[in-house]
Amino acid sequence: MLHAVTLLALVAAPTEWARLAGLLQYLEGDYPAALASQDEGELTEQAGFADEALTAAQGLGDAAAPILPRLEAVVARVKTRDADAHAVSKECGALAKEVFQLGNVVQAPRRPPDLELGKKVWAQSCAVCHGTDGRADTDLSKTLRPPPADFHDAERMKTLTPYKAFSTTAFGLKGTAMAPFPQLSDDERWAVAFLVFSFRQSDCTGEPPRATLEQLATSTDGDLAKVFGAEAVPCLRKKPPPLDAAAQLYAARDAVERAIGMHAAGKIDDARKAIVDGYLEGLEPIEPTLRARDAVRVQEIERAFTRTRLAAGSGQFEAEARALLKVLDTTAAGSHVSGFWSVFVAALLILLREGFEALVVVGCLLAVLKKMGATEHARTVHLGWVSALVAGGLAFVLGHQVLAAADREWLETVVGFFAVAMLLYAALWLNARANMSRFMGELREKMTGALGGGSKAGLFVIAFTAVGRESFETALFLEGLAGDSPQGVMWGAAAGLALVGVLVLFVSRVGFKLPMKTLFNASTVMLIATAVVLLGKAMHGLQELGVLPLLPVPFVELSALGLYPDGFTLLPQALVAVAPLVWLKARAATAQ
Repeated sequence: MLHAVTLLALVAAPTEWARLAGLLQYLEGDYPAALASQDEGELTEQAGFADEALTAAQGLGDAAAPILPRLEAVVARVKTRDADAHAVSKECGALAKEVFQLGNVVQAPRRPPDLELGKKVWAQSCAVCHGTDGRADTDLSKTLRPPPADFHDAERMKTLTPYKAFSTTAFGLKGTAMAPFPQLSDDERWAVAFLVFSFRQSDCTGEPPRATLEQLATSTDGDLAKVFGAEAVPCLRKKPPPLDAAAQLYAARDAVERAIGMHAAGKIDDARKAIVDGYLEGLEPIEPTLRARDAVRVQEIERAFTRTRLAAGSGQFEAEARALLKVLDTTAAGSHVSGFWSVFVAALLILLREGFEALVVVGCLLAVLKKMGATEHARTVHLGWVSALVAGGLAFVLGHQVLAAADREWLETVVGFFAVAMLLYAALWLNARANMSRFMGELREKMTGALGGGSKAGLFVIAFTAVGRESFETALFLEGLAGDSPQGVMWGAAAGLALVGVLVLFVSRVGFKLPMKTLFNASTVMLIATAVVLLGKAMHGLQELGVLPLLPVPFVELSALGLYPDGFTLLPQALVAVAPLVWLKARAATAQ
Protein backbone atom coordinates (compact mmCIF):
# COMPACT_ATOMS: atom_id res chain seq x y z
CA MET A 1 0.00 0.00 0.00
CA LEU A 2 2.90 2.37 0.65
CA HIS A 3 5.62 3.66 -1.63
CA ALA A 4 9.11 4.58 -0.43
CA VAL A 5 8.73 8.19 -1.55
CA THR A 6 5.86 9.69 0.39
CA LEU A 7 4.02 12.79 1.49
CA LEU A 8 3.54 14.40 4.91
CA ALA A 9 0.12 14.86 6.47
CA LEU A 10 -1.53 16.73 9.25
CA VAL A 11 -2.54 14.62 12.24
CA ALA A 12 -6.14 15.69 11.81
CA ALA A 13 -7.73 16.07 8.35
CA PRO A 14 -5.13 16.29 5.55
CA THR A 15 -4.55 19.83 4.35
CA GLU A 16 -2.88 21.48 1.40
CA TRP A 17 -0.16 22.67 3.76
CA ALA A 18 0.57 19.06 4.62
CA ARG A 19 0.52 18.08 0.97
CA LEU A 20 2.93 20.87 0.06
CA ALA A 21 5.31 19.86 2.88
CA GLY A 22 5.14 16.27 1.69
CA LEU A 23 6.00 17.17 -1.88
CA LEU A 24 9.02 19.11 -0.68
CA GLN A 25 10.14 16.23 1.50
CA TYR A 26 9.69 13.88 -1.43
CA LEU A 27 12.06 16.04 -3.47
CA GLU A 28 14.44 16.30 -0.51
CA GLY A 29 14.76 12.54 -0.25
CA ASP A 30 14.56 11.40 -3.87
CA TYR A 31 16.04 14.11 -6.10
CA PRO A 32 19.67 13.16 -5.34
CA ALA A 33 19.01 9.49 -6.18
CA ALA A 34 17.15 10.36 -9.36
CA LEU A 35 19.94 12.65 -10.50
CA ALA A 36 22.58 10.04 -9.75
CA SER A 37 20.70 7.41 -11.76
CA GLN A 38 20.25 9.71 -14.76
CA ASP A 39 17.04 7.79 -15.42
CA GLU A 40 14.88 9.92 -17.69
CA GLY A 41 11.64 8.68 -16.17
CA GLU A 42 12.81 9.40 -12.63
CA LEU A 43 14.02 12.88 -13.52
CA THR A 44 10.77 13.70 -15.31
CA GLU A 45 8.85 12.51 -12.26
CA GLN A 46 10.93 14.81 -10.04
CA ALA A 47 10.14 17.78 -12.30
CA GLY A 48 6.45 16.89 -12.14
CA PHE A 49 6.44 16.85 -8.36
CA ALA A 50 8.28 20.18 -8.29
CA ASP A 51 5.54 21.70 -10.47
CA GLU A 52 2.90 20.21 -8.17
CA ALA A 53 4.60 21.78 -5.14
CA LEU A 54 4.60 25.20 -6.81
CA THR A 55 0.95 24.87 -7.80
CA ALA A 56 0.01 23.81 -4.27
CA ALA A 57 1.82 26.81 -2.76
CA GLN A 58 0.20 29.23 -5.19
CA GLY A 59 -3.19 27.77 -4.29
CA LEU A 60 -2.61 28.68 -0.64
CA GLY A 61 -2.68 32.39 -1.51
CA ASP A 62 -1.01 35.12 0.50
CA ALA A 63 -0.32 32.79 3.41
CA ALA A 64 2.36 31.02 1.36
CA ALA A 65 3.84 34.23 -0.09
CA PRO A 66 6.91 34.18 2.22
CA ILE A 67 8.21 30.97 0.64
CA LEU A 68 7.18 31.43 -3.02
CA PRO A 69 10.41 33.07 -4.32
CA ARG A 70 12.61 30.33 -2.84
CA LEU A 71 10.22 27.63 -4.00
CA GLU A 72 10.24 28.97 -7.55
CA ALA A 73 14.03 28.89 -7.49
CA VAL A 74 14.04 25.27 -6.29
CA VAL A 75 11.55 24.24 -8.97
CA ALA A 76 13.76 25.81 -11.62
CA ARG A 77 16.81 23.93 -10.31
CA VAL A 78 14.97 20.61 -10.35
CA LYS A 79 13.64 21.13 -13.86
CA THR A 80 17.08 22.10 -15.17
CA ARG A 81 18.55 19.09 -13.37
CA ASP A 82 20.95 21.08 -11.18
CA ALA A 83 24.05 19.00 -10.56
CA ASP A 84 24.37 20.16 -6.92
CA ALA A 85 21.87 17.61 -5.66
CA HIS A 86 22.87 18.09 -2.01
CA ALA A 87 22.09 21.82 -2.12
CA VAL A 88 18.72 21.22 -3.78
CA SER A 89 17.85 18.56 -1.22
CA LYS A 90 18.86 20.80 1.69
CA GLU A 91 16.78 23.71 0.41
CA CYS A 92 13.73 21.47 -0.05
CA GLY A 93 14.08 20.27 3.54
CA ALA A 94 14.37 23.83 4.85
CA LEU A 95 11.27 24.89 2.90
CA ALA A 96 9.34 21.90 4.25
CA LYS A 97 10.14 22.96 7.82
CA GLU A 98 8.84 26.46 7.11
CA VAL A 99 5.66 24.98 5.65
CA PHE A 100 5.14 22.99 8.85
CA GLN A 101 5.25 26.22 10.85
CA LEU A 102 3.19 28.34 8.45
CA GLY A 103 0.44 25.73 8.23
CA ASN A 104 0.56 24.55 11.86
CA VAL A 105 1.17 21.03 10.57
CA VAL A 106 1.35 18.43 13.34
CA GLN A 107 3.82 15.63 12.65
CA ALA A 108 3.00 13.01 15.28
CA PRO A 109 0.03 10.92 16.45
CA ARG A 110 -2.20 12.13 19.24
CA ARG A 111 -1.87 8.81 21.06
CA PRO A 112 0.53 5.83 20.93
CA PRO A 113 -0.12 3.80 17.75
CA ASP A 114 -1.80 0.42 18.14
CA LEU A 115 0.35 -2.04 16.19
CA GLU A 116 -2.28 -4.77 16.52
CA LEU A 117 -4.75 -2.46 14.80
CA GLY A 118 -2.09 -1.79 12.19
CA LYS A 119 -1.79 -5.51 11.46
CA LYS A 120 -5.52 -5.79 10.82
CA VAL A 121 -5.57 -2.80 8.48
CA TRP A 122 -2.46 -4.08 6.75
CA ALA A 123 -4.02 -7.50 6.07
CA GLN A 124 -7.18 -5.90 4.68
CA SER A 125 -5.76 -3.10 2.56
CA CYS A 126 -1.99 -3.40 2.09
CA ALA A 127 -0.82 -7.00 1.95
CA VAL A 128 -2.15 -7.58 -1.58
CA CYS A 129 0.58 -5.31 -2.96
CA HIS A 130 3.24 -5.17 -0.24
CA GLY A 131 2.97 -8.75 1.04
CA THR A 132 2.14 -9.89 4.53
CA ASP A 133 5.66 -9.10 5.75
CA GLY A 134 6.26 -5.93 3.72
CA ARG A 135 8.64 -7.48 1.12
CA ALA A 136 6.37 -6.61 -1.85
CA ASP A 137 6.83 -10.04 -3.45
CA THR A 138 3.18 -10.76 -4.33
CA ASP A 139 1.86 -11.72 -7.76
CA LEU A 140 0.19 -8.34 -8.12
CA SER A 141 3.30 -6.38 -7.15
CA LYS A 142 5.23 -7.97 -10.01
CA THR A 143 2.87 -6.36 -12.52
CA LEU A 144 3.08 -2.82 -11.11
CA ARG A 145 5.37 -0.07 -12.39
CA PRO A 146 6.91 1.42 -10.42
CA PRO A 147 6.85 -1.53 -8.03
CA PRO A 148 5.51 -1.12 -4.48
CA ALA A 149 7.99 -0.38 -1.73
CA ASP A 150 9.91 -3.19 -0.09
CA PHE A 151 10.11 -2.24 3.58
CA HIS A 152 13.07 -4.54 4.12
CA ASP A 153 15.17 -2.63 1.59
CA ALA A 154 17.76 -0.58 3.53
CA GLU A 155 18.17 1.94 0.69
CA ARG A 156 14.44 2.64 0.51
CA MET A 157 14.18 2.94 4.29
CA LYS A 158 17.10 5.35 4.51
CA THR A 159 14.89 8.44 4.04
CA LEU A 160 11.51 7.07 5.14
CA THR A 161 9.87 8.12 8.41
CA PRO A 162 6.53 7.08 9.92
CA TYR A 163 4.87 10.44 9.26
CA LYS A 164 5.81 10.19 5.59
CA ALA A 165 4.21 6.75 5.48
CA PHE A 166 1.17 8.11 7.32
CA SER A 167 0.75 10.82 4.73
CA THR A 168 0.87 8.51 1.76
CA THR A 169 -2.26 6.72 2.92
CA ALA A 170 -4.03 10.11 2.97
CA PHE A 171 -2.83 11.57 -0.34
CA GLY A 172 -1.64 8.59 -2.35
CA LEU A 173 1.17 9.02 -4.86
CA LYS A 174 0.46 10.35 -8.31
CA GLY A 175 1.88 8.28 -11.15
CA THR A 176 1.96 5.05 -9.11
CA ALA A 177 -0.52 2.38 -8.05
CA MET A 178 -0.51 3.91 -4.58
CA ALA A 179 -3.99 5.42 -4.18
CA PRO A 180 -5.23 7.46 -1.21
CA PHE A 181 -7.21 5.69 1.52
CA PRO A 182 -9.63 8.35 2.81
CA GLN A 183 -11.77 5.66 4.46
CA LEU A 184 -9.06 5.03 7.05
CA SER A 185 -9.09 6.98 10.31
CA ASP A 186 -6.01 8.82 11.54
CA ASP A 187 -5.47 6.16 14.20
CA GLU A 188 -5.51 3.45 11.53
CA ARG A 189 -3.10 5.37 9.30
CA TRP A 190 -0.68 5.94 12.15
CA ALA A 191 -0.94 2.28 13.20
CA VAL A 192 0.06 1.17 9.68
CA ALA A 193 2.76 3.84 9.43
CA PHE A 194 4.47 2.59 12.59
CA LEU A 195 3.88 -1.07 11.70
CA VAL A 196 5.89 -0.94 8.47
CA PHE A 197 8.98 0.08 10.45
CA SER A 198 8.76 -3.05 12.58
CA PHE A 199 8.92 -5.48 9.62
CA ARG A 200 12.68 -5.52 9.19
CA GLN A 201 13.60 -5.28 12.86
CA SER A 202 14.98 -8.16 14.91
CA ASP A 203 13.27 -9.34 18.07
CA CYS A 204 12.99 -6.81 20.88
CA THR A 205 14.52 -7.82 24.21
CA GLY A 206 13.90 -5.64 27.22
CA GLU A 207 12.36 -2.19 27.25
CA PRO A 208 13.12 0.62 24.77
CA PRO A 209 14.76 3.86 25.94
CA ARG A 210 12.48 6.83 26.54
CA ALA A 211 11.63 8.57 23.27
CA THR A 212 8.75 10.87 22.44
CA LEU A 213 6.13 10.09 19.82
CA GLU A 214 7.40 13.14 17.96
CA GLN A 215 10.90 11.69 17.79
CA LEU A 216 9.68 8.33 16.59
CA ALA A 217 7.30 9.76 14.01
CA THR A 218 9.81 12.15 12.45
CA SER A 219 12.97 10.03 12.58
CA THR A 220 14.39 7.46 10.22
CA ASP A 221 15.86 4.28 11.64
CA GLY A 222 19.29 5.80 11.10
CA ASP A 223 18.33 8.92 13.06
CA LEU A 224 17.20 6.81 16.00
CA ALA A 225 20.40 4.76 15.89
CA LYS A 226 22.49 7.93 16.17
CA VAL A 227 20.58 9.10 19.24
CA PHE A 228 19.84 5.86 21.11
CA GLY A 229 22.23 3.33 19.57
CA ALA A 230 21.55 0.77 16.84
CA GLU A 231 20.75 -1.93 19.41
CA ALA A 232 17.79 0.13 20.71
CA VAL A 233 16.08 0.58 17.33
CA PRO A 234 14.19 -2.78 17.28
CA CYS A 235 12.49 -2.04 20.61
CA LEU A 236 11.82 1.58 19.68
CA ARG A 237 10.03 0.42 16.54
CA LYS A 238 8.19 -2.53 18.06
CA LYS A 239 7.12 -0.99 21.38
CA PRO A 240 5.54 2.46 20.96
CA PRO A 241 5.93 4.62 24.06
CA PRO A 242 3.07 5.59 26.40
CA LEU A 243 1.28 8.88 25.95
CA ASP A 244 3.83 11.66 26.24
CA ALA A 245 3.76 15.40 26.82
CA ALA A 246 3.91 16.26 23.12
CA ALA A 247 0.93 14.05 22.29
CA GLN A 248 -0.96 15.49 25.26
CA LEU A 249 -0.44 18.98 23.86
CA TYR A 250 -2.02 17.84 20.62
CA ALA A 251 -5.16 17.10 22.65
CA ALA A 252 -5.12 20.73 23.74
CA ARG A 253 -4.65 21.65 20.11
CA ASP A 254 -7.81 19.74 19.15
CA ALA A 255 -9.84 21.76 21.65
CA VAL A 256 -8.47 25.05 20.31
CA GLU A 257 -9.30 24.04 16.75
CA ARG A 258 -12.84 23.17 17.85
CA ALA A 259 -13.09 26.54 19.53
CA ILE A 260 -12.11 28.31 16.30
CA GLY A 261 -14.92 26.53 14.44
CA MET A 262 -17.46 27.26 17.19
CA HIS A 263 -16.51 30.91 17.31
CA ALA A 264 -16.83 31.25 13.54
CA ALA A 265 -20.32 29.76 13.84
CA GLY A 266 -21.27 32.35 16.44
CA LYS A 267 -21.18 29.96 19.41
CA ILE A 268 -19.15 32.28 21.65
CA ASP A 269 -19.84 30.59 24.99
CA ASP A 270 -19.09 27.15 23.55
CA ALA A 271 -15.83 28.45 22.10
CA ARG A 272 -14.81 29.91 25.43
CA LYS A 273 -15.64 26.61 27.16
CA ALA A 274 -13.62 24.68 24.57
CA ILE A 275 -10.58 26.83 25.38
CA VAL A 276 -11.00 26.06 29.10
CA ASP A 277 -11.37 22.36 28.28
CA GLY A 278 -8.22 22.51 26.16
CA TYR A 279 -6.29 23.88 29.13
CA LEU A 280 -7.66 21.39 31.65
CA GLU A 281 -7.50 18.30 29.43
CA GLY A 282 -4.41 19.11 27.39
CA LEU A 283 -2.07 21.19 29.53
CA GLU A 284 -3.05 20.64 33.17
CA PRO A 285 -2.23 16.88 33.29
CA ILE A 286 1.32 17.47 32.02
CA GLU A 287 2.02 20.90 33.49
CA PRO A 288 4.42 19.52 36.15
CA THR A 289 6.46 17.71 33.50
CA LEU A 290 6.55 20.69 31.15
CA ARG A 291 7.32 23.12 33.96
CA ALA A 292 10.31 21.02 34.98
CA ARG A 293 11.56 21.06 31.39
CA ASP A 294 10.83 24.72 30.61
CA ALA A 295 8.96 26.84 33.16
CA VAL A 296 9.13 29.95 30.97
CA ARG A 297 7.42 28.13 28.11
CA VAL A 298 4.61 26.95 30.42
CA GLN A 299 3.95 30.54 31.45
CA GLU A 300 3.89 31.52 27.78
CA ILE A 301 1.26 28.84 27.07
CA GLU A 302 -0.85 29.89 30.06
CA ARG A 303 -0.78 33.52 28.92
CA ALA A 304 -1.76 32.45 25.41
CA PHE A 305 -4.75 30.54 26.78
CA THR A 306 -5.73 33.59 28.84
CA ARG A 307 -5.50 35.96 25.86
CA THR A 308 -7.59 33.60 23.75
CA ARG A 309 -10.32 33.38 26.38
CA LEU A 310 -10.38 37.16 26.73
CA ALA A 311 -10.67 37.57 22.96
CA ALA A 312 -13.84 35.42 22.76
CA GLY A 313 -16.60 37.45 21.15
CA SER A 314 -14.20 39.82 19.42
CA GLY A 315 -12.58 39.95 16.02
CA GLN A 316 -9.23 39.05 17.59
CA PHE A 317 -10.28 35.57 18.70
CA GLU A 318 -9.09 33.63 15.68
CA ALA A 319 -5.75 35.46 15.60
CA GLU A 320 -5.16 34.74 19.30
CA ALA A 321 -6.26 31.12 18.85
CA ARG A 322 -3.86 30.67 15.92
CA ALA A 323 -1.07 32.15 18.01
CA LEU A 324 -1.95 29.67 20.78
CA LEU A 325 -1.80 26.79 18.28
CA LYS A 326 1.65 27.90 17.22
CA VAL A 327 2.89 27.98 20.83
CA LEU A 328 1.46 24.51 21.46
CA ASP A 329 3.05 23.10 18.31
CA THR A 330 6.42 24.68 19.08
CA THR A 331 6.32 23.29 22.61
CA ALA A 332 5.31 19.83 21.41
CA ALA A 333 8.10 19.77 18.84
CA GLY A 334 10.68 20.80 21.44
CA SER A 335 9.44 18.57 24.25
CA HIS A 336 12.12 16.06 25.15
CA VAL A 337 12.51 13.67 28.04
CA SER A 338 14.50 15.08 30.96
CA GLY A 339 17.46 13.17 32.39
CA PHE A 340 18.13 12.04 35.95
CA TRP A 341 19.86 15.21 37.14
CA SER A 342 17.33 17.56 35.57
CA VAL A 343 14.51 15.69 37.30
CA PHE A 344 16.50 15.48 40.56
CA VAL A 345 17.00 19.25 40.69
CA ALA A 346 13.38 19.92 39.69
CA ALA A 347 12.04 17.58 42.40
CA LEU A 348 14.37 19.13 44.99
CA LEU A 349 13.24 22.66 44.14
CA ILE A 350 9.57 21.66 44.13
CA LEU A 351 9.92 20.18 47.63
CA LEU A 352 11.68 23.31 48.86
CA ARG A 353 9.18 25.69 47.25
CA GLU A 354 6.05 23.90 48.39
CA GLY A 355 7.61 22.82 51.67
CA PHE A 356 8.54 26.38 52.59
CA GLU A 357 4.90 27.49 52.59
CA ALA A 358 3.97 24.57 54.83
CA LEU A 359 7.04 25.25 56.96
CA VAL A 360 5.82 28.74 57.78
CA VAL A 361 2.70 27.34 59.43
CA VAL A 362 4.16 24.28 61.10
CA GLY A 363 7.28 26.11 62.28
CA CYS A 364 5.28 28.97 63.77
CA LEU A 365 2.89 26.67 65.61
CA LEU A 366 5.69 24.52 67.03
CA ALA A 367 7.76 27.54 68.09
CA VAL A 368 4.79 29.19 69.80
CA LEU A 369 3.79 26.01 71.63
CA LYS A 370 7.37 25.49 72.80
CA LYS A 371 7.65 29.06 73.99
CA MET A 372 4.38 28.75 75.89
CA GLY A 373 5.40 25.49 77.51
CA ALA A 374 2.69 23.54 75.75
CA THR A 375 4.96 21.06 74.03
CA GLU A 376 2.52 18.22 74.71
CA HIS A 377 0.24 19.80 72.09
CA ALA A 378 3.02 19.68 69.52
CA ARG A 379 1.92 16.10 68.92
CA THR A 380 -1.38 17.42 67.55
CA VAL A 381 0.50 19.63 65.09
CA HIS A 382 2.77 16.76 64.08
CA LEU A 383 -0.22 14.50 63.61
CA GLY A 384 -1.80 17.11 61.36
CA TRP A 385 1.11 17.61 58.99
CA VAL A 386 2.05 13.91 58.95
CA SER A 387 -1.55 13.07 58.01
CA ALA A 388 -1.32 15.63 55.23
CA LEU A 389 1.84 13.97 53.91
CA VAL A 390 0.10 10.60 53.91
CA ALA A 391 -2.79 12.12 51.97
CA GLY A 392 -0.27 13.59 49.52
CA GLY A 393 1.34 10.18 49.12
CA LEU A 394 -2.04 8.67 48.26
CA ALA A 395 -2.57 11.47 45.76
CA PHE A 396 0.80 10.63 44.20
CA VAL A 397 -0.15 6.98 43.82
CA LEU A 398 -3.78 7.39 42.81
CA GLY A 399 -4.03 10.95 41.53
CA HIS A 400 -4.14 10.37 37.79
CA GLN A 401 -6.07 7.10 38.06
CA VAL A 402 -8.87 8.45 40.29
CA LEU A 403 -9.19 12.13 39.43
CA ALA A 404 -9.44 13.82 36.06
CA ALA A 405 -7.59 17.09 35.48
CA ALA A 406 -10.63 19.26 36.26
CA ASP A 407 -11.37 17.24 39.42
CA ARG A 408 -7.80 17.68 40.64
CA GLU A 409 -7.98 21.41 39.97
CA TRP A 410 -11.27 21.64 41.86
CA LEU A 411 -9.92 19.70 44.83
CA GLU A 412 -6.76 21.77 44.98
CA THR A 413 -8.76 25.01 44.73
CA VAL A 414 -11.29 24.08 47.42
CA VAL A 415 -8.56 22.93 49.81
CA GLY A 416 -6.75 26.19 49.10
CA PHE A 417 -9.75 28.30 50.15
CA PHE A 418 -10.20 26.21 53.32
CA ALA A 419 -6.51 26.59 54.14
CA VAL A 420 -6.83 30.38 53.78
CA ALA A 421 -9.69 30.41 56.30
CA MET A 422 -7.78 28.29 58.78
CA LEU A 423 -4.61 30.35 58.46
CA LEU A 424 -6.50 33.56 59.14
CA TYR A 425 -8.09 31.91 62.15
CA ALA A 426 -4.65 30.86 63.39
CA ALA A 427 -3.22 34.35 62.87
CA LEU A 428 -6.01 36.01 64.83
CA TRP A 429 -5.86 33.34 67.53
CA LEU A 430 -2.15 33.93 68.04
CA ASN A 431 -2.48 37.69 68.10
CA ALA A 432 -5.30 37.53 70.61
CA ARG A 433 -3.12 35.55 72.98
CA ALA A 434 -0.18 37.91 72.45
CA ASN A 435 -2.29 40.78 73.76
CA MET A 436 -3.71 38.99 76.77
CA SER A 437 -1.12 38.85 79.53
CA ARG A 438 -3.49 37.05 81.88
CA PHE A 439 -4.13 34.35 79.31
CA MET A 440 -0.38 34.01 78.74
CA GLY A 441 0.13 33.51 82.43
CA GLU A 442 -2.55 30.84 82.52
CA LEU A 443 -0.90 29.09 79.60
CA ARG A 444 2.35 28.89 81.44
CA GLU A 445 0.62 27.48 84.51
CA LYS A 446 -1.74 25.04 82.87
CA MET A 447 -1.76 24.63 79.08
CA THR A 448 -4.16 21.75 79.16
CA GLY A 449 -6.94 23.94 80.52
CA ALA A 450 -6.26 26.72 78.08
CA LEU A 451 -6.08 24.41 75.06
CA GLY A 452 -9.22 22.34 75.27
CA GLY A 453 -10.40 19.65 72.88
CA GLY A 454 -11.65 22.26 70.42
CA SER A 455 -8.29 24.00 70.31
CA LYS A 456 -6.55 20.69 69.72
CA ALA A 457 -8.85 20.02 66.81
CA GLY A 458 -8.13 23.49 65.51
CA LEU A 459 -4.38 22.93 65.69
CA PHE A 460 -4.77 19.64 63.80
CA VAL A 461 -6.94 21.18 61.07
CA ILE A 462 -4.61 24.16 60.64
CA ALA A 463 -1.56 21.93 60.29
CA PHE A 464 -3.38 19.47 58.03
CA THR A 465 -4.88 22.00 55.63
CA ALA A 466 -1.76 24.16 55.39
CA VAL A 467 0.47 21.20 54.62
CA GLY A 468 -2.27 19.25 52.81
CA ARG A 469 -2.63 21.67 49.94
CA GLU A 470 1.11 21.86 49.39
CA SER A 471 1.41 18.09 49.78
CA PHE A 472 -1.29 17.47 47.19
CA GLU A 473 0.19 19.95 44.74
CA THR A 474 3.66 18.50 45.27
CA ALA A 475 2.35 14.98 44.64
CA LEU A 476 0.92 16.01 41.27
CA PHE A 477 4.16 17.71 40.24
CA LEU A 478 6.28 14.75 41.28
CA GLU A 479 3.95 12.33 39.53
CA GLY A 480 4.44 14.26 36.32
CA LEU A 481 8.22 14.27 36.72
CA ALA A 482 8.28 10.54 37.46
CA GLY A 483 7.41 9.88 33.83
CA ASP A 484 10.85 11.16 32.83
CA SER A 485 12.96 9.68 35.64
CA PRO A 486 11.45 7.84 38.65
CA GLN A 487 14.90 7.62 40.26
CA GLY A 488 15.44 11.35 39.85
CA VAL A 489 12.12 12.07 41.55
CA MET A 490 12.84 9.69 44.41
CA TRP A 491 16.28 11.08 45.24
CA GLY A 492 15.33 14.70 44.57
CA ALA A 493 12.26 14.45 46.80
CA ALA A 494 14.29 12.78 49.55
CA ALA A 495 16.88 15.55 49.44
CA GLY A 496 14.14 18.18 49.44
CA LEU A 497 12.40 16.63 52.44
CA ALA A 498 15.68 16.55 54.35
CA LEU A 499 16.27 20.25 53.70
CA VAL A 500 12.70 21.13 54.67
CA GLY A 501 13.19 19.19 57.91
CA VAL A 502 16.30 21.24 58.66
CA LEU A 503 14.36 24.45 58.01
CA VAL A 504 11.54 23.37 60.34
CA LEU A 505 14.08 22.66 63.09
CA PHE A 506 15.73 26.03 62.49
CA VAL A 507 12.47 27.98 62.68
CA SER A 508 11.43 26.10 65.80
CA ARG A 509 14.76 26.80 67.56
CA VAL A 510 14.94 30.46 66.52
CA GLY A 511 11.30 31.02 67.43
CA PHE A 512 11.87 29.66 70.92
CA LYS A 513 14.59 32.28 71.54
CA LEU A 514 12.41 35.24 70.50
CA PRO A 515 10.45 37.31 73.07
CA MET A 516 6.83 36.13 73.41
CA LYS A 517 5.21 39.21 71.88
CA THR A 518 7.72 39.36 69.03
CA LEU A 519 7.18 35.69 68.28
CA PHE A 520 3.40 36.07 68.25
CA ASN A 521 3.53 39.14 66.01
CA ALA A 522 6.01 37.59 63.59
CA SER A 523 3.95 34.42 63.42
CA THR A 524 0.79 36.44 62.74
CA VAL A 525 2.41 38.26 59.83
CA MET A 526 3.80 35.06 58.35
CA LEU A 527 0.47 33.27 58.58
CA ILE A 528 -1.40 36.14 56.94
CA ALA A 529 1.22 36.32 54.18
CA THR A 530 0.84 32.60 53.55
CA ALA A 531 -2.94 33.01 53.43
CA VAL A 532 -2.55 35.75 50.82
CA VAL A 533 -0.37 33.49 48.66
CA LEU A 534 -2.79 30.56 48.88
CA LEU A 535 -5.77 32.82 48.18
CA GLY A 536 -4.14 34.04 44.97
CA LYS A 537 -3.55 30.47 43.82
CA ALA A 538 -7.10 29.42 44.72
CA MET A 539 -8.65 32.37 42.87
CA HIS A 540 -6.45 31.64 39.87
CA GLY A 541 -7.62 28.02 40.05
CA LEU A 542 -11.23 29.20 39.67
CA GLN A 543 -10.20 31.13 36.58
CA GLU A 544 -8.47 28.09 35.09
CA LEU A 545 -11.68 26.14 35.67
CA GLY A 546 -13.63 28.83 33.83
CA VAL A 547 -15.77 29.64 36.89
CA LEU A 548 -14.31 33.10 37.49
CA PRO A 549 -13.90 35.63 34.66
CA LEU A 550 -10.64 37.37 33.87
CA LEU A 551 -9.84 41.01 34.57
CA PRO A 552 -6.26 41.72 33.42
CA VAL A 553 -4.49 44.63 35.12
CA PRO A 554 -0.91 45.92 34.82
CA PHE A 555 0.95 44.02 37.52
CA VAL A 556 3.88 41.69 38.03
CA GLU A 557 3.29 37.93 37.74
CA LEU A 558 4.91 35.71 40.36
CA SER A 559 2.95 32.47 40.29
CA ALA A 560 5.11 30.90 43.03
CA LEU A 561 3.89 33.68 45.36
CA GLY A 562 0.32 33.54 44.13
CA LEU A 563 0.56 36.90 42.37
CA TYR A 564 -1.16 37.21 39.00
CA PRO A 565 -1.88 40.34 36.90
CA ASP A 566 -5.64 40.05 37.36
CA GLY A 567 -8.07 42.20 39.33
CA PHE A 568 -10.19 39.27 40.49
CA THR A 569 -7.21 37.71 42.28
CA LEU A 570 -5.38 40.83 43.46
CA LEU A 571 -8.37 42.60 45.06
CA PRO A 572 -9.30 39.71 47.43
CA GLN A 573 -5.62 39.31 48.29
CA ALA A 574 -5.35 42.99 49.18
CA LEU A 575 -8.46 42.73 51.36
CA VAL A 576 -7.16 39.64 53.15
CA ALA A 577 -3.80 41.34 53.75
CA VAL A 578 -5.34 44.54 55.12
CA ALA A 579 -8.54 43.40 56.85
CA PRO A 580 -6.90 41.48 59.74
CA LEU A 581 -4.62 44.42 60.50
CA VAL A 582 -7.58 46.82 60.52
CA TRP A 583 -9.55 44.46 62.74
CA LEU A 584 -6.67 44.04 65.16
CA LYS A 585 -6.07 47.78 65.32
CA ALA A 586 -9.75 48.43 65.99
CA ARG A 587 -9.77 45.70 68.61
CA ALA A 588 -6.73 47.21 70.33
CA ALA A 589 -8.36 50.67 70.33
CA THR A 590 -11.53 49.21 71.86
CA ALA A 591 -9.54 47.45 74.56
CA GLN A 592 -7.92 50.75 75.55
